[in-house]
Amino acid sequence: MSAIEKIEEQFASLRIAKRSVLSEEPAYLLDIDVSGSAQSASSRFVAVSCSNKSIRVYNRETLNFLREYSSCPGTLNGVRFAHVCDSLVFSACSDGMVKCWDIRLATQKAAQVFSGYPSNVFISFDINCSDLMICAGTEKVETDTFLVFWDARGSTDCASTIREPLGVYSESHNDDVTKICFHPVKPSLVVSGSTDGLVNVFDINKDNEDDALISTCNSDSSVSFIGWSGKDYEQIYCTTHDEGFCWWDLAQLDTEEPIMLLRVLDARDAVCIENGSLNYLVGGMYHEKADRLFLIGGTATGDVHLISCSAAGLSLVGTLPGGHSATVRSFCWNPTEESLLTGGEDAQLLLWRPGAVERSLAKKMSMKIASSVQKRVRVHNSSLKSRKK
Repeated sequence: MSAIEKIEEQFASLRIAKRSVLSEEPAYLLDIDVSGSAQSASSRFVAVSCSNKSIRVYNRETLNFLREYSSCPGTLNGVRFAHVCDSLVFSACSDGMVKCWDIRLATQKAAQVFSGYPSNVFISFDINCSDLMICAGTEKVETDTFLVFWDARGSTDCASTIREPLGVYSESHNDDVTKICFHPVKPSLVVSGSTDGLVNVFDINKDNEDDALISTCNSDSSVSFIGWSGKDYEQIYCTTHDEGFCWWDLAQLDTEEPIMLLRVLDARDAVCIENGSLNYLVGGMYHEKADRLFLIGGTATGDVHLISCSAAGLSLVGTLPGGHSATVRSFCWNPTEESLLTGGEDAQLLLWRPGAVERSLAKKMSMKIASSVQKRVRVHNSSLKSRKK
């Protein structure tokens, strides 16, 4: 059995194992992260960023609710656990701060605050694999768009202090920075995506922004998701707000070979789904063991599609129906543990495992509330920079 066939079989066997209890204040589940694998599986956590300006923390195995943190009046964007200490969870905030909470403490106060500059409205962020550096991306204010950096060392000490930025990159994007993603194993490499269509790769060990900019790739559309893939993670990819997909190989930068591996203008037309449809893309994940990049997509009625990427195009691997009743906004797939977490506009957090049997098959009704995602998905017709790959 080939690696892709094994993954297809594994995905097809997934069933709902757990479903979180619906909160008193239902909200869209916009982003999901799971705490690091250094701890035993039974002690790990799940953090979810919600459209009601809160982060909710759950037990990884039972989906029992543990903690909730509010950012009111600001809006939280993204959620990440520290890689070393699995009790620390971070999120960027529209009030110009990145906040760190310690879920061991029964307090609503952030354990650490990383403050931006007065005009900053953060809509994306990430923390690097060594937990030493944080980077956040801003909305465009007048003519300014920034990537802001902080030294995160000492955040595991949870000293309640406010950290000032180390500095910014301000010349490489000319519109909202919608996504930030550090390299999985090289702490100095970071990729950023923007509504200006550009996907930029930086080596932050360099002395200035011009030297740090390794590559600028153009998706020709507003970027909604970015990630790393390939052996040694030398490839980058993005999805766009109009359901496009681009995939580049940075290993070809110093060669005569083209770095573009695949460009799909609209995945909804490119993926053939028998007796079904693809309405949107959620994001992607690189499967190390299979050396294969996958995308997660879905339907407005809550079906979840797994899509395989190759130089030849996109192809459907499998579909999980019947879990959600509305659009799926977020996921966290762990092929090693053969589990999948999904969150959606029906306010449900689902844990899928092979052959699981859900005790209650009652499916919650679709929610009819305004999503905070819409506030930051603004596709602009701004002029793109001439620097392209």
